[in-house]
Amino acid sequence: MPIKLENVAIAVRDLDAAVAFFTDLGLTVLGRDTVSGEWADTAVGLDGNHVKLAMLGTPDGHGRLELFEYIHPDAIETEPTLPHEIGMHRVAFSVDDIDEALAIAARHGCHPLRGVATYEDVYKLTYVRGPSGILVMLAQELQKD
Repeated sequence: MPIKLENVAIAVRDLDAAVAFFTDLGLTVLGRDTVSGEWADTAVGLDGNHVKLAMLGTPDGHGRLELFEYIHPDAIETEPTLPHEIGMHRVAFSVDDIDEALAIAARHGCHPLRGVATYEDVYKLTYVRGPSGILVMLAQELQKD
């Protein structure tokens, strides 16, 4: 059976702030909508499911990120995921210039958890805490053939 990754969905507390962060990094808004109804309740498994959402795409056209903010029921605040916790971990992006990406992230109040590391002279990479506490990995390939 063929399978492909459709998107990664992340609940956020402020949809507009999250969209601004990811579009500043280079993603494009593919669409926005408000979703509710019996079909949404059934699909998600949550009565009264009602969200505002935005679908974003990567410039290469291969990756999509769905961001959504709950209207109903009230969103439940949780502690941000730590790098060693079981469950949804992070979303990762390749960037051409990690310093530029970090400057963009900083304008949104998002900074590296510890710093920028170099992995075997192949990648410079870091984790930043994005909007709503989302872990975002940024990686710049150093050796391009």
